[in-house]
Amino acid sequence: MINRKFLKNSTIGLLSVVLCGLLTLIVMEVVKFSRSHRDNDKISGEKKIKIGFSLGTLKEERWIRDRDILMAKAKEMGAELIVQNANNDDKDQLKQVKYLLEQKIDVLILVPNDNIKSAKAVELAKEQGVPVISYDRLVLNADIDLYVSFDNFKVGELMANTLIQSEKLENILIVNGAENDYNTKMIKQGYDKVLKPLVSDGKVNIISEEWSANWLREYAFNVVDSKLQQGEKIDAVIAGNDSLAQGVIEALSEHRLTNKVKVVGQDADLRACQRIVEGSQYATIYKPIEKLAEPAIEVALKLGKKESIYLKHTIYNGKNNVPYYVLTPIAVDKNNMEDTIIRDGFHLREEVYKD
Repeated sequence: MINRKFLKNSTIGLLSVVLCGLLTLIVMEVVKFSRSHRDNDKISGEKKIKIGFSLGTLKEERWIRDRDILMAKAKEMGAELIVQNANNDDKDQLKQVKYLLEQKIDVLILVPNDNIKSAKAVELAKEQGVPVISYDRLVLNADIDLYVSFDNFKVGELMANTLIQSEKLENILIVNGAENDYNTKMIKQGYDKVLKPLVSDGKVNIISEEWSANWLREYAFNVVDSKLQQGEKIDAVIAGNDSLAQGVIEALSEHRLTNKVKVVGQDADLRACQRIVEGSQYATIYKPIEKLAEPAIEVALKLGKKESIYLKHTIYNGKNNVPYYVLTPIAVDKNNMEDTIIRDGFHLREEVYKD
């Protein structure tokens, strides 16, 4: 009969040998995997690109959407995105850009609060060899590497055409955004192209052109309220964005003119889309932000890797002809809401039509 103690010791010994063998194999595989990845990194020469993203503001819905999509795209593409928000303060934005540069970013994406003052932030970045992408808002008189935006001239054209093609409108009030945002100047060039000939022919009267500092909705409310108290007849309003359009419509409501004055904005904010299907806002200019954010991250990665970028469009910013990645905006009213905003998933149908 086999000695039980001997059998027990033999079994323990065998198990120990097997376990040692398994541990050895596991360690060898881990080492092999680690070496393989180190070798691949050496071959590819790639490192994680660090992108600084400086926002002039997050007060409007659209900028929150830009931030979230850019963060998601950066993560998806293996990049690190560091976000800073200046809350409409030029000095804070400059400080935040300095902070981002201290974090050793490879590229800076800049949404300037002020189109001229932000040139200093670009200068600081370029001194450290960091390329700069001007995102949606153009920095003037600065050595930026790329401008990524929608066609703001077209935005202005669409705003004017959307109004005048609907019916005869004689008295139009214009409430632009901030003068220190160059987009507002380009939008003005767009609507001027459409409206000036009509003004010359006496078919359209521009009541007033106003400029809202920091895109304040309260300013839009006060302008419209003041004009109506002065007895002005308003047939339509071009509002610089949907937040300003909200201020306009709130003032119209105070004077019992809801649905009686055609108001167009831009950005396709959720509340604006709800107002459009309800009837209190006539239209908005839709800018599919995902189509802007994704290429912005892609070109940021290329710039961070010192790769060349070739674009067929350029825009002059007072210093250089800057490569320009330009996208076409879309006018949206209640007739094509389903085929644009809803179809693209920009907003959910149940959200837009909730009331």
